[in-house]
Amino acid sequence: MTDRTTPLRLGTRRSKLAMAQSGQIAEAVRELTGRAVELVEITTYGDTSREHLAQIGGTGVFVSALRDALLAGDIDFAVHSLKDLPTAQPEELTLAAVPEREDPRDALIAAGGLTFAQLPEGARIGTGSPRRMAQLNAWARTLGKRIETVPVRGNIDTRIGFVANGELDAVVLAAAGLTRIGRISEATQLLSPDMVLPAPGQGALAIECAATNVQLAAQLAGLDDPYTRAAVTAERSLLAALEAGCSAPVGALADLSPSSRLRSSTGGPKRDEQAVTELHLRAVVGTTDGSTLVQLSTTGHVPASLDDDATWLTMGRELAAEMLAKGAAGLMGERAL
Repeated sequence: MTDRTTPLRLGTRRSKLAMAQSGQIAEAVRELTGRAVELVEITTYGDTSREHLAQIGGTGVFVSALRDALLAGDIDFAVHSLKDLPTAQPEELTLAAVPEREDPRDALIAAGGLTFAQLPEGARIGTGSPRRMAQLNAWARTLGKRIETVPVRGNIDTRIGFVANGELDAVVLAAAGLTRIGRISEATQLLSPDMVLPAPGQGALAIECAATNVQLAAQLAGLDDPYTRAAVTAERSLLAALEAGCSAPVGALADLSPSSRLRSSTGGPKRDEQAVTELHLRAVVGTTDGSTLVQLSTTGHVPASLDDDATWLTMGRELAAEMLAKGAAGLMGERAL
């Protein structure tokens, strides 16, 4: 029998953003379970390495230490940025909940409040993401301008500081992260998915616990948003089928179109007033210089229940197969190990 007086231990990375989003989940779990939740700070390899993500493989570098702590019983559950999770789910762990997604778009923070189109010729734009580099360079080409994408590492404050001190003309960051630490007002432009597709799963969080902790998993499922889970399942299925790691130049976004009423059986939110009949999945793979992109999309009908993961998995795999047939494999430059 569970001792309700014993606090639940939530494992989190130490960064300002990770602590902020874990704190929000901790409060939601307190309300859901009636139990105290304490944050357990864990340092991951991705936090200590100074190499760029593409150089260290990217896949799982922010996740492995948290998962090790779960398996060792040092923490009860963990919160990850879903885009950092490897697409293969370990049998020993369960993805108990994917809460409602924050804005998945990327955001530009530029000196002088400029938009991307207003940036000067040769503007230096900081990002640690090959995906962003590929699409920003491609978009600059459509505008007939030249930019320089500059690899950067560091937390949000550090990256924005590169613009404040004049080292860079702009940086591109996830809008969700800026929102969660209260700095979204500093964005000078939210980049439309028509311009830059986000990383698969961007803006979403993942709550993970040991598969053997059935009671806790059932409780955490109360935070699951079936609409978000459906969308990110399709996006991550595509990523897995491409055999690409989370630092590969792959963008994907699934949109659920409201039009009819569906219910989820998972115990998560039941947003009947915003139910859907179609899911639109679009994706891009490109070279980091933006010279070559493979961009495709597909639309599928939503089954009787949003919990039918097979539909979303199939949609992602089929779109990935089309992209591979058009040469996507030769553009990624990085494979998951």
